[in-house]
Parts: sequence; structure tokens; C-alpha cells
Amino acid sequence: METRGADPGGADTSGAESRSRVADGVRLVVRALVYVVVGGVALVVIATVGSVLGPMFALDIATPAMAAWWTVFTAVAVQGIPFLLLGTVVSAAIGAFVPERVFRRVLPKNPALAVPVAGAAGAVLPGCECASVPVADSLMRRGVAPAAALAFLLSAPAINPVVLVATSIAFPGNPAMVGARLVASLATAVVMGWLWVRFGREEWLPTRRTPDVGAGAATGGWRGFRDGLQHDFLHAGGFLVLGAAAAATFNILVPRSLLDVFTGSPWLSVLLLAVLAVVLCVCSEADAFVAASLTGFSPTARLAFMVVGPMVDLKLIALQAGTFGRAFAVRFSAVTWVVAVVSSGVVGWWLL
Repeated sequence: METRGADPGGADTSGAESRSRVADGVRLVVRALVYVVVGGVALVVIATVGSVLGPMFALDIATPAMAAWWTVFTAVAVQGIPFLLLGTVVSAAIGAFVPERVFRRVLPKNPALAVPVAGAAGAVLPGCECASVPVADSLMRRGVAPAAALAFLLSAPAINPVVLVATSIAFPGNPAMVGARLVASLATAVVMGWLWVRFGREEWLPTRRTPDVGAGAATGGWRGFRDGLQHDFLHAGGFLVLGAAAAATFNILVPRSLLDVFTGSPWLSVLLLAVLAVVLCVCSEADAFVAASLTGFSPTARLAFMVVGPMVDLKLIALQAGTFGRAFAVRFSAVTWVVAVVSSGVVGWWLL
């Protein structure tokens, strides 16, 4: 009698290939973590040493103003780097291992009801603002209502746990600032989703494409995690450095008499920092530390800086224009800015 069953040699070969793929994935993840962790530690060490030696060096070769600039710059950078690292790790994991179909399954069919659910999902599914635009585009291509996808686009980088913890560290002893940021940001995302349900038009968005399953699979898994982690950390880290430098320059160069014109008026100070948030393009994991350094402004104005920044800045406008078209980016960004400023003002007056 012939023995029936699988070929033992084939089973061994299949098992070896499977183990080889797992080993390759583990090596990729370990290598990515080593690169990012070592790079982050090196940045912290350099910034810390620089914060100690920089002011003394600056005092020897220039003026006390340069020493003050260096102190503010290193303080913002050193505080923001650990949260930036944590945020990019979580964001890369979400992008690599959480399929978009999960969102479609949990969202209600009614767009008006799906908007607050999608907005609240941003509190448990963190992601940086740079990654939120392609994620929203992918959700729309997979059948998620545009209003819900746009609400998630705005809320995910603004109210995720990493951002809220960073805010609590940047504003120690002031939990009201954390709550105000959560409420104002979530309100802005939900209102924008509902405005799209009421006034949005399909022609403002590009023609939806059928997703390429093979291409999507190629960017997931451990390799996708490694690539996303490296890209997000380097990309967002650059914006953190620029934001810290801009904040330090702003504190040193802008005359106090000019600031008094704005700080003397609650609404003018809110509008100034709301515009500054658009220009600075600070990553949401680190913007709380920049806002905390702007001590001459009211808490409501600094709240506006943190609410507007993750939702409307120059890099996001460019990303939205490239993904959804210029007509959409202009309309959506302008209305989002107005809603975010009003929401910050109302919530700041209520809680702060």
C-alpha cells in the first residue's frame, strides 16, 4: 500500500522558508530600532552637552542674546525628542500592521454618525500629521465616507496619547491645558467632518482609484514598519529642529514692545500664534514644548498654537494639495483654520 500525505522534504523546505522570513523580519525591526534609538540618544546627548557648553561659548564670542537663544533652542529640542521618537514608533506600527479595513468595519454607515466615531478614534490610533494625509486618502479609496476620513485626518495627530502626554510634561501642574487641547482639537475635527457632510462636494476630491492590493501589501509588515519609522523620525525630527530654532529666534529677536501690542489683546494674541503655527510647521509630538516656551502669551493663545499646528500648516497644505488637489487644499485648510481658532478661543475661555 502507498503512503499518502505531504512530502516530508517539501514540509521541511516550507518550514525553513517560513523561519527565514521571520528571522529576516526580526533583523529588519532590530536594525531599525537600533538606528532610531541610537540616533535619538545621540541627539539628546549632543543637545544636552550643547545646552551646557553653548551658552558659555556664546558669551565668549558674541552676546548674552545668543546664549539665551541657545538655551531656549536646546530646551525645546531636548524635551521634544523622546516624545517624537515614541510617536514615530507608534505611528509606524499602526501604518504597517493595522489594515485600513478595520476602520471601515467599525464606522457607522451614516456619515454624520461616523464623523464623531472617526474623530474619537484618533485618541487611540496615533499618527503624525504627515502620515495622516495618505492614511485618509487610503481610507477613502477603500470606501470610508470622506467626512469620516477627514475627521480622522485632523484628530489623529492632535489628540493621540503621545501628544497628550507630551502636553502634560510641557505644562506641568496644569492638567487643564491637556483637557483643553483634547476638547478643542476633537471639536474642530468633528465640526469639520459635519461641515463636509453638509457642504462638501465630490468634485472637490480627485477620482477615487481602486487600490493595488499587491502594492499595499508590499509596504506593510516588518519592512514597512522599518521604512515608516526611519522616514517619520528623520522627517519629523527636521521639523522639530526648525521649530525649536524658530521659537528661540522669535523669543530673542521680536521686540517686547511689539509683543505687548498683541499680548495686551486676548484675540490678537490668539490670531498671532495661530498664524505662527501655520508657518513654523512643528511636529505635533513636540509643539507643546514650543508653545510652553512662548511665555509672554496667554494660555488661550498657546492653546490655539497647539490646536492649529497639527491641522493646518504649510507642509500639510502642500501634502493635501498633492493628494487631494489644490481646490480641496485651499478650501479645507482655510475653513479648518477658522474653526480651530474659534474652538480654541471658546474652549480656552471655558477651561483656562
